[in-house]
Amino acid sequence: MPVIRLPDGSERVFDAPVTVAEVAASIGAGLARAALAGKVDGQLVDTSFRIEQDAHLAIVTDKDADGLDLIRHSTAHLLAFAVKQLFPDAQVTIGPVIDDGFYYDFSYKRPFTPEDLAAIEKRMVEIAKKDLPVTREEWDRDQAVEFFKSIGEHYKAEIIASIPAGQTISLYREGDFIDLCRGPHVPSTGKLKVFKLMKLAGAYWRGNSKNEMLQRIYGTAWANKDDLAAYLHRLEEAEKRDHRKLGQQLDLFHFQDNAPGAVFWHAKGWSLFQDLINYMRRRQNEAGYEEVNTPDVMDRSLWELSGHWMNYRDHMFTTQTEDERVFALKPMNCPGAVSMYAQGIKSYRDLPIRMAEFGKVHRYEPSGALHGLLRVRHFTQDDAHIFCTEAQMEQECKDVVALILDIYKDFGFEDVRIKLSTRPDNRIGSDEIWDKLEGALSNALDHMGMPYTLFPGEGAFYGPKLEFVLRDAIGRDWQCGTLQVDMNLPERFDIHYIAEDNTRHRPVMLHRALFGSLERFVGILIEHYAGNFPVWLAPVQAVVMNITDAQADYAREVTQSLKKQGVRVVSDLRNEKITYKIREHSMQRVPYQIIVGDKERQDGKVAVRKRGGEDLGQMDLDTFLTTLRDVD
Repeated sequence: MPVIRLPDGSERVFDAPVTVAEVAASIGAGLARAALAGKVDGQLVDTSFRIEQDAHLAIVTDKDADGLDLIRHSTAHLLAFAVKQLFPDAQVTIGPVIDDGFYYDFSYKRPFTPEDLAAIEKRMVEIAKKDLPVTREEWDRDQAVEFFKSIGEHYKAEIIASIPAGQTISLYREGDFIDLCRGPHVPSTGKLKVFKLMKLAGAYWRGNSKNEMLQRIYGTAWANKDDLAAYLHRLEEAEKRDHRKLGQQLDLFHFQDNAPGAVFWHAKGWSLFQDLINYMRRRQNEAGYEEVNTPDVMDRSLWELSGHWMNYRDHMFTTQTEDERVFALKPMNCPGAVSMYAQGIKSYRDLPIRMAEFGKVHRYEPSGALHGLLRVRHFTQDDAHIFCTEAQMEQECKDVVALILDIYKDFGFEDVRIKLSTRPDNRIGSDEIWDKLEGALSNALDHMGMPYTLFPGEGAFYGPKLEFVLRDAIGRDWQCGTLQVDMNLPERFDIHYIAEDNTRHRPVMLHRALFGSLERFVGILIEHYAGNFPVWLAPVQAVVMNITDAQADYAREVTQSLKKQGVRVVSDLRNEKITYKIREHSMQRVPYQIIVGDKERQDGKVAVRKRGGEDLGQMDLDTFLTTLRDVD
């Protein structure tokens, strides 16, 4: 007689084993229709799952995050089902859930076309309407391998063959289609009502460029039509905000083939980049950091000592000198910071040491992964490394978290989510050390009253970490800042400090970045603001325009006067109609347009237009400067 405990604290007693679907039906017909899966003692299961003993149960519907993932997962398999019906010779491979949707990779004799995509989506709708049951079956591994080989699904057979022998394999059947999957799935195809296929792409089998190029079909799926419409609107808005297009339109930067993954910063883009550095330099100086700089190229032995040569070698650019010494362009700044700390004897009185660096790093990213400023090979990190005692560790974590959140507010990011990733299975260090490191991060957040999401097992091999995820103006999430606590590098580099009792102690090392990659952060800012940067950050804050040549000298005087006051201003004295100039600089998203005609010259004033077309009227320069600074 299993006792089922529900999330509201109530209990239901059954006189025999019961399925999740039967429990839902016992609560109400509406819940039975809405049920997509269940969570039994925290484990996600099919509605057909039979509960044999006392358990906690939550019914999962499309209003739950798990329910939405389940819809997307099941829609990926619906996609494969439709492809197999329309293209029987196609081989299926894998189809995981991704942010906002799913994809599935196929091997087929010719490229799929947009017309194929439309036909596949239409067939998916037809299958969904049939409301076919989706049922789980458990097979012997070798039996499953032979089955998929017999139907020509060699990729699927290869996946199953890589699973340890003797392990039970779960397959899911809907209609005459059967696929390998751990599950769970929605109970029937009729639960899949709101989806859309988005695009085609190429993908190597198992991500290896030596393998066959497969065809990847991307799709999205949602709980209701309103959510799908909102998502499609976000995509449309994101297209308008694409930093690559705006970067070219606003003359900020460009890329070219003979320097893949490296940015050519134009004057205005470089001004923006330097503004970020100057801003961060000021904030770090106020927070007690000292800025350092370490070499870009260092000997292989340093990277072997740090562990990067073993764990990161494939992503490093290397070179060899005449005497056969191997050097690497640094992919990370950490070893340089530890080397800096190691110079000279440190006392407990010196700690904490907060060492900041705007370090240029180089990482080999596959060509297909490069994406404007968001994924590059050569970039600058606003790295900082804090060396402190164990007793100071928690307070330093609190200070870093507070600094990160305060800085993000200055850039218009109020909605920030924090993720705490804890010890992975493959790790170094004792459980005692991990308890201390994880405790420092979690206690800091708890004492600050900061909510966070726990990601068990997602930490680095040397220590746990916090990740800071920003939500932008159109609802997209960007992972930017990180805070990691580490006792591994101090051990590897054998660094220490002299404690109050005159004995040697290991410092704790905190790795901290706020922007992460400055290049990537610029890309995020461009898209967040749609190129309409706040005045304090805009590469050009104002443009001075004359109406006729008669005001050219006065326009130059105004420009020079503003420059002396620290305003980033340019003048446009071209012999063009003022309406043309206004339109052009509006497209350049300049915050303020200053127009001078005969009346302004005679009165010693300027006429000011604000970005967006608002006419602020005539004013003297001091009033304009006050207006400009009040906005900041």
